[in-house]
Amino acid sequence: MSRIWLRNPLAVHLGGGTEPSGAGTEPDAAGGLVVDTDTGTIVELVPSGGEPEGFGAGAIDEVVDASEHVITPGLINTHHHFYQTLTRAWAPVADLPLFGWLQNLYPVWARLTPKALDLATTVAMAELLESGCTTAADHHYLFPTGMDDAIDIQVDVARRLGMRAMLTRGSMSLGEKDGGLPPQQTVQDAEVILADSRRLVETYHERGAGAQIQIGLAPCSPFSVTTDLMRESAALANELDVRLHTHLAETLDEEDFCRERFGLRTVDYLDSVGWLSDRTWLAHGVHFDDEEIVRLGAAGVSVAHCPTSNMRLASGIARAVELEDAGVAVGLGVDGSASNDASNLIREVRQALYIQRLRYGAEAVTCDRVLDWATRGSAAALGRTDIGRIAVGAQADLALFRLDGLAFSGSHDPIPALVLCGAERADRVMIAGDWRVIDGNAIGADGQALDKEALIAAHQEEARRLVAG
Repeated sequence: MSRIWLRNPLAVHLGGGTEPSGAGTEPDAAGGLVVDTDTGTIVELVPSGGEPEGFGAGAIDEVVDASEHVITPGLINTHHHFYQTLTRAWAPVADLPLFGWLQNLYPVWARLTPKALDLATTVAMAELLESGCTTAADHHYLFPTGMDDAIDIQVDVARRLGMRAMLTRGSMSLGEKDGGLPPQQTVQDAEVILADSRRLVETYHERGAGAQIQIGLAPCSPFSVTTDLMRESAALANELDVRLHTHLAETLDEEDFCRERFGLRTVDYLDSVGWLSDRTWLAHGVHFDDEEIVRLGAAGVSVAHCPTSNMRLASGIARAVELEDAGVAVGLGVDGSASNDASNLIREVRQALYIQRLRYGAEAVTCDRVLDWATRGSAAALGRTDIGRIAVGAQADLALFRLDGLAFSGSHDPIPALVLCGAERADRVMIAGDWRVIDGNAIGADGQALDKEALIAAHQEEARRLVAG
């Protein structure tokens, strides 16, 4: 076995309500965690003032001085659209709400190419990695001509970067001519969607602890997918035992659409198509009423809270505390980089703290609670128990943040400082016992640092091409 001791950290986030463990209280105090790099798991939590068992006998192969780091579980992103890194900060949609924003962007996105998606996915995942994220869920629903292998491209990128990914086979089947929002060139037939969904699950979906690539089924939204496809996707997910994902209750426009088209509110619609189950996690969930929150909790549905996107598009403030208190697993998502303009998950933790405090107050929305949303809560939303926590036997997915520089000068307590002082990037990130970020820079699965200058240049070129048409 090969074991690494992350020694004497400033603090370790073990979860809200848990005293920090493995956190040295004196400059020379021992503590920290031991990782077995062969199994990719955490094998020991070392108490303050202690040493790993058998240390004197040479049980530790490497000691990493973590005395200037806060260690958290690897952050987990529960909702994204990687391709949207190509349309960040585009003036025609900079000041529009969701429906107008979508209607202007759909024709641009319809020009997506395999090369552009590869670059967009690489940029998004690398940016997430450098923000402390170890697992990312992506919702890809655009399959214009020539893009049949979109999810296959994303699998390749995730493997090149050594990152965990929940890649959802999204879909749009309700075009403008049938009363939907997307233009016809962006929709597909249900038979094509379902066949490709089955192929992707059977080809790539990994099960059990330590899975790197997982596949979910993700019809885009009530205003872009037929009722039949929603129902058939739920049946296929049950058959294949994979998770379900969609946008729901993001805006009042969407609520109005569901009432006019289906005669139902969004949660009633969800129930009518067989989605009200613990297999489902929903993006946004801003506009649920009291009764719907109770129903979602009773059914075991999860919600991806996307605070920056909801603020950017003026969609509203999700009732995250009430959802969690009702039994809904709440995770965090950065959402697409055209409605957030960033893929930074540690920044999203701070955004969640502040927007939720506006609704519920400071005492109910603590620094520990929002960190739990980005870790344990997000893991639960993706149906996983092996990640999102620091415990013996859990996957060694870890983020190490330095609290140095002017932004942290004068701060006193490490966990509040991480959230309140506005950490922007991780110093080191580990996935399954392997370093994937060192000194703030993403490292590929081949052990080589990414050539970010070349990546940015190629990505910028594709972004300009996409918008120019």
